[in-house]
Amino acid sequence: MDSDMSEYVKVAVDAMGGDNAPREVVKGAVEAVNGSDKVKVYLVGIKERVEKELSAYTYPKEQIEIVPASEIIETAEPPVIAIRKKKDSSIVKALNLVKDGTCDAFVSAGSTGATLVGGQVIVGRIKGVERPPLAPLIPTATGCSLLIDCGANVDARPSHLVQFAKMGSIYMENVMGIKNPKVGIVNIGAEEEKGNALVKETFPLLKNCPDINFIGSVEARDIPAGAADVIVCEAFVGNVILKTYEGVGATLISKVKEGMMTSLRSKIGALLVKPALKQTLKAFDLEQYGGAPMLGLKGLVVKTHGSSKSIEIKNSILQCITFTEQEISEKIRQMLASE
Repeated sequence: MDSDMSEYVKVAVDAMGGDNAPREVVKGAVEAVNGSDKVKVYLVGIKERVEKELSAYTYPKEQIEIVPASEIIETAEPPVIAIRKKKDSSIVKALNLVKDGTCDAFVSAGSTGATLVGGQVIVGRIKGVERPPLAPLIPTATGCSLLIDCGANVDARPSHLVQFAKMGSIYMENVMGIKNPKVGIVNIGAEEEKGNALVKETFPLLKNCPDINFIGSVEARDIPAGAADVIVCEAFVGNVILKTYEGVGATLISKVKEGMMTSLRSKIGALLVKPALKQTLKAFDLEQYGGAPMLGLKGLVVKTHGSSKSIEIKNSILQCITFTEQEISEKIRQMLASE
């Protein structure tokens, strides 16, 4: 089926961002357009380098366009200065495509700081949103949960956390199809009087919030079991949870592999169990969920891992389709307007 141009969900992709750019980014864009006729990708970056990577692939030509950008924002650069000075960088040019309405969404594996600053400064916040959080999906025993915030606002206030809970609920309900998602606040115990000042102050606000399905405190160890669909915390805590998750996952897998190679008997067992184990572990792979959306902006901004390979880039691009079709930004705007 041929999509008319106006029907495409248009995604601006930072072709120069991340450890494996532009190679894996371009590959992910090609995999996305080959997998869906609903999306058009604008690859923003150094023209010759992007063209060289693209020339290796077969794909529907009308679904990928190159937008030249002569500069690259490096991960170590101070974000605010980089956004201001490097006007012709892939991040700034791509975010401007979202700002001016050419594109619906932006995806980058590049500098997190520049993406967060640029998202707020260039794309802009929805009226009423106090702090846009970064919200990745993390795998759990029952599917996945949204961790909100995992890196954007390290010193959040109670009112910010309440907005995170509401925006996260809208996302899980409409993008992931989870009806009446369970919302929990990260705490160091189940009792209501536990926690630091922020949690103690936020708890009653969430408890009295009619728009969400609040289930109370969630301890970190209960997150992988799927205790809540929306896990609310400020970004310092969220980032620690995310990084621990990734680290434990990687260590566990390498230890399992090591254990399987200890004797002839375990090697034979490993051969038998390998297909089933691979399938099981795949469910716990963060890559399959794509990137983390920055919620509460006028357009969609998605930050994916710096080490992203093509599968994660592809999934990040494809997740922009659901987000745009479900009009998440509009739903957040309506929710805030009705308060």
